[in-house]
Amino acid sequence: MSLKKINTVLAAVFVLFVLWFGTEYIVSPETTAPGFGLPSWPSGDGDGFLVVKGVRDVVMALVLGVLLVTGHRRALGWALLVEALAAYGDMANVLAHHGSVAIAFGVHCLTATLMVVNGLLILRETRNAAPAPATPAPQPA
Repeated sequence: MSLKKINTVLAAVFVLFVLWFGTEYIVSPETTAPGFGLPSWPSGDGDGFLVVKGVRDVVMALVLGVLLVTGHRRALGWALLVEALAAYGDMANVLAHHGSVAIAFGVHCLTATLMVVNGLLILRETRNAAPAPATPAPQPA
């Protein structure tokens, strides 16, 4: 299997995975939230932040999906690297609030690290790709 096919499958898995759990946070945050790793359920209107997390994740998945479907592979590689920061941030949040170390590293850190690896592999795959030709400016008559 070629590097491009492996990268495409990994990127598609990330898109579907992030889209799925982002949607879960929007549709049923009360059942999804315990898997995030924080030690307690938000009080008062705090559960609204879980929906914010879901919306963030869905938007991140859609960005990756659009880049994947349109063939903008180099941009996809960079987007994976940047979006991995959100998962590393989730890990830091769980650890800072005395949440589950296993979930912080086993879910958030692992996801982020796999995104970084996939992003770097896509950048490696596309490093010699020719830049898109510039459209020449119209010449005055």
